[in-house]
Amino acid sequence: MHKKIKPFLFFPVLALSACASKQDLLVVEDNVRKLKTESETIKTQSAVSYSDVQQVRDDVSRLQGSIEEISHNNRQTFGRLGMEDSLLVHKVDELELRLQKIEQSIASAKQESLSSSPLPPTQTDAALLSDGEEKLNKKSYAAARESFSLLLQRKPASTLADEAQFYVAESYFGEKWYEKAILEYQVVISKYTKSSKRPAALYKQALSFELTGDAVNAKARFKDLVNIYPASSQAALARKKLQ
Repeated sequence: MHKKIKPFLFFPVLALSACASKQDLLVVEDNVRKLKTESETIKTQSAVSYSDVQQVRDDVSRLQGSIEEISHNNRQTFGRLGMEDSLLVHKVDELELRLQKIEQSIASAKQESLSSSPLPPTQTDAALLSDGEEKLNKKSYAAARESFSLLLQRKPASTLADEAQFYVAESYFGEKWYEKAILEYQVVISKYTKSSKRPAALYKQALSFELTGDAVNAKARFKDLVNIYPASSQAALARKKLQ
């Protein structure tokens, strides 16, 4: 009786096995779907990340190109500025050399003139001044300067030295060499502070500044004249200039 097992007893076992296998299959299929979804998500994220990385690379490449272009332009600019600066320095050096040669020529000519045709050594300072004034009135400016310069050289302590210096400045003013006249008038202003020629020196120096286009210094000198010598005839002229 025990050895004979009836076949229908196996049906529930087979049914249970079939149900279990189908359930496992559903789980596996679900897992596969999840994996596919995750894979697609990763692919999408990777594509976006790659696009971002490529954009960054492109931006860096553009920046590098801009930097190289700026560096190239800067090198060209600095090179040009350096060349211009070198040319300016060369020009300044040339001008200074020419000025030195001119000054040396003037000094040499003056020395030769004084040594070749000096006025009589016994001539008084008054005679020298008078001789220079006479030549100045005739517009013989260089010859007039010789007389005034000789007075200043021989008799620097003379009571007429301030007038001689003033007339030296006047000779340059007459020649319209206003820059030189400004310097010579300044000697009268700074060295001979009690000279009767000082108001005139201030006025003529202001005029010289004005004629060279230096309105600022001209105005300053006119004001100095009015403040220091308000009662002088030159101060009256200065006031008109300041109006």
